[in-house]
Amino acid sequence: MDLGLLSQYVFNGLMLGMIYAMVAVGFTLFFGVLDVIKFSHGDVLMVGAFTGLATYLGLEAAGVASPLAQILVMTLIATLSMALLGALIAKYLVLPLRLAPALNTLLITLMLGSVLREAVRLFYPQGSNPKPFPRLLPADFVSFGSFTLRADSMILLLAGLAAIVAVHLVITRTKLGLAIRAVAQDAETARIMGINFEFIVLLTFAIGSGMAALGGLMNGLYYNEVNFGMGLLLGVIGFSAAVIGGLGNIYGAILGGFLFSALQSVGAVTLPALFPGTSTAYKDVFAFAVVIIFMAWRPTGLIAEKKSERV
Repeated sequence: MDLGLLSQYVFNGLMLGMIYAMVAVGFTLFFGVLDVIKFSHGDVLMVGAFTGLATYLGLEAAGVASPLAQILVMTLIATLSMALLGALIAKYLVLPLRLAPALNTLLITLMLGSVLREAVRLFYPQGSNPKPFPRLLPADFVSFGSFTLRADSMILLLAGLAAIVAVHLVITRTKLGLAIRAVAQDAETARIMGINFEFIVLLTFAIGSGMAALGGLMNGLYYNEVNFGMGLLLGVIGFSAAVIGGLGNIYGAILGGFLFSALQSVGAVTLPALFPGTSTAYKDVFAFAVVIIFMAWRPTGLIAEKKSERV
C-alpha cells in the first residue's frame, strides 16, 4: 500500500479522534460525578456549532473581517453559551432526578436532545438544510507524495490537544479539580467535608458541555458544513468511545476516541480492498461492529473504572 496514502488516513484519523475524544470526555465527566448518561450531549455539540455560526454571521454584519478575531469570538461565545446550557440542564433536569431510577435521567436527556434538534431545525433560518461553515483557518498545505499536510488540520489538532490538556490540568492540579474528584469518589463524604455538591456538579456539566461546543466548532471548521442532525451520530460515537475506554475514566475516554477513529480508518481502507465495490461510507458500520464485539468480550472497557479515580 502507498505509505503516503496510509499516512493520510492516519493523520485524518487523528483529527477525527481528537473530536471524538472531546465528546467522550464530557460523557465520562458526567458519569463520574453523578453516575448518569446525558444523551443530549451530542445535540449540545450541534447547538454549539450553530451558535458559532450565528456569531460569525453577526460579526460579518458588524463589519468584523479579521479571521482570527472571528474565530476567537465564535469560540468564546459558543463555549460559554453551551457551558451555561450544560449547567442549566444539570440544575433543572438532572439534579432533580438524582434519586430517581437512572432510566428516568436517560429518558429525559434523550428527549431533550430531540427538542434541541427540532428547535434548530424549525427556528434557525432554513435549519433543515445543511449550512456552509466559514473557512477561517489558513488553507496552506504541504504535499509529500500522496500525503497532504493541511495547515488548518494541524491547527485544529493542536487546539483540541490544548483543550484536553487544559481540562486534565484543571482536574488533576487545581482545588476545583480536587473537589470534582472528591465528589466523584464519595459525594456524601465530600459534602461533610464542606464541598458545595451542587456547584461542583454544575461546574462539571459546564466543562463537559463547553468541550462539546469546542468539538462542534472544530467539526464545522474541518468539514466546512454543519447540520441539525450532526450531533446524533457524534453523540453516539462519543459515548461509544467513552465506553470503549472505560466509562468514568478520563484517560480511557481519550483513548477510546482515538481508537474509534482508528477503526473507521481501518474500515475505510480494508472494506473496499476486501469487498470491491464497497463504499467507504461503511466505515461506521465496521467500527460499531468491532465495538459491539469488543464490549461483549470486555464490558468494563480498556481501562476498568477505579472507585478512587473515576474522573
